[in-house]
Amino acid sequence: MLGGSKFAIDYYQREYKWQKKQVTELIDDLAEKFLESYEPGNERSTVDQYGHYFLGSIIISDKDGQKFIIDGQQRLTSLTLLLIYIYRKISDDEQRKEIANLIYTYRVGKRSFNLAVSERTPSMNALFTDEPFDDTGQPESVVNILARFQDIEEGFPDDLAGKALPYFADWLIENVHFVEITAYSDADAYTIFETMNDRGLSLTPTDMLKGYLLANITDLDHRNKASHTWRDRVAALQQLGKEEDADAVKAWLRSQYAKDIRERKRGALPRDFDLIGTEFHRWVRDHEDPLGLTTSAAFGLFIQKDFDFYSNWYQRIRDAAETLTNGLETIHFNAQNNFTLQYPALLAPLRRDDSEEDILRKLRIVANYIDILIARRIWNWKDTSYSTMQYNIFQLVILNIRGKSTAELTDILVKRLDAEEETFVSNERFRLHGQNGRQIHRLLARMTDFVETQSGRPSHYAEYIQRRGKNGYEIEHIWANHPERHEDEFAHPTDFAEYRNRIGGLLLLPKSFNASYGDMPYAEKREHYYGQNLLARSLHEKAYEHDPGFRRFIEESSLDFQTHAEFKKVDIDARQDLYRVLAEKIWNPKNLLREVKA
Repeated sequence: MLGGSKFAIDYYQREYKWQKKQVTELIDDLAEKFLESYEPGNERSTVDQYGHYFLGSIIISDKDGQKFIIDGQQRLTSLTLLLIYIYRKISDDEQRKEIANLIYTYRVGKRSFNLAVSERTPSMNALFTDEPFDDTGQPESVVNILARFQDIEEGFPDDLAGKALPYFADWLIENVHFVEITAYSDADAYTIFETMNDRGLSLTPTDMLKGYLLANITDLDHRNKASHTWRDRVAALQQLGKEEDADAVKAWLRSQYAKDIRERKRGALPRDFDLIGTEFHRWVRDHEDPLGLTTSAAFGLFIQKDFDFYSNWYQRIRDAAETLTNGLETIHFNAQNNFTLQYPALLAPLRRDDSEEDILRKLRIVANYIDILIARRIWNWKDTSYSTMQYNIFQLVILNIRGKSTAELTDILVKRLDAEEETFVSNERFRLHGQNGRQIHRLLARMTDFVETQSGRPSHYAEYIQRRGKNGYEIEHIWANHPERHEDEFAHPTDFAEYRNRIGGLLLLPKSFNASYGDMPYAEKREHYYGQNLLARSLHEKAYEHDPGFRRFIEESSLDFQTHAEFKKVDIDARQDLYRVLAEKIWNPKNLLREVKA
């Protein structure tokens, strides 16, 4: 790992650019490998016998004893952020020291990070010491470092938390490796880098699958047509982003052909779902007969019909994931929750002979199901990470909805939701805590936007969801953080804090509002709330006087909106119940039934 080494980055090196997708995939891969070996109740010493994980190679230019990274800074930076997160969560002092040694050295009263980049040091210090840091005007690398750390906080799998975390930390230190390749000049280092990444020698799994499929098409004309189809589709997918062509193939094969997935127990072998994720080109070759690849014509149709159809729809789904698209908004909402499992699930019920209308209807049904599932799990403090959800999404959803009609699809998924134990009723104390701030921000954005659009106003969701910049929004506590103002109802500050953080005591408001008014008593803030979004305005009686659209919405929805001249414990209880019922309306299984043809 990083212990004992200092790495610098030359001024001409690119910024830290990893996004949520790359960091999430790294953590999910680590979690999956660790959980293959881990069993609750193991002795800590057994970690030595767990499986190993290879992070690849890094290429270093050693200039007068100082190591400059030529290739590998994205992985090393992300790994450092993960170590900082674990350091902050571990309670054992000896293990914390061991982790700290991988992050920094401490000399003459000064902390020096092992990944030494001066412009990033203040932000890394803030993360390490759990202090706030304003990224306004900061370089791209600093902005991304802070964002990716938030992604780690939000997406760290529950399976690795709690009692498993010390084991995971030991495993990360002892059993996760990379190879350091050192050159003694920049020229030699870049020669090594270019040789290892020569496009003519390093074929991707997508390239190898293409070669295998085309080689089995004996008719030259058919082969040329299939080759053109493959080339055009891959080029379009690559416009979405790096490795999107491979992700599209994985989603397609998992959605239509995978029959099983690794069992969730120690020593279980990888199955179709897992093998497609790591080596889909080999998996297709090994499954010729089940895939119907028995003739030259079948190989041609596999590209020109199947791949063309499913990759086209994958591209449209990914477009909807990136940008709010009329009718497919829930795909975007699911993507904001980083739920990449939605892609094979969305493709699963699609059939090549479906009309576009039917396909769009199926996409809405599945996306709405996932949206409801995620919202319910967040409300009940349940993990929504890839490693936690993949088994059930594949076994209970993908396998059961594959190729189904809209009516069948709706019936299956509504029954799945009805069978779920966790609903909005099952957690009456849902609140903000240290790791769900971004999730609650998204819930409040949806709830605020729903109230406004249902009252006849235009949508401002795209504004509400923004967290960064001077025009960003943030969570507003209706109660300022002054427990002494509430001593008549709370004997202890911790009881006050628990109530203050309940979702019924929260709003979503511009950052400038909190800076100007956030510390005021409620009686003073209430007048300013009236000038904000409708969910905030609803605290004030004036919101009901000259807004027929809002009054109509209240009447039709039967939601118990109330004015609150003061905001006591009982008022938070009332708002908590209002928000819960509001959530039940937004994330209602009956919404799926709207898509079934009459």
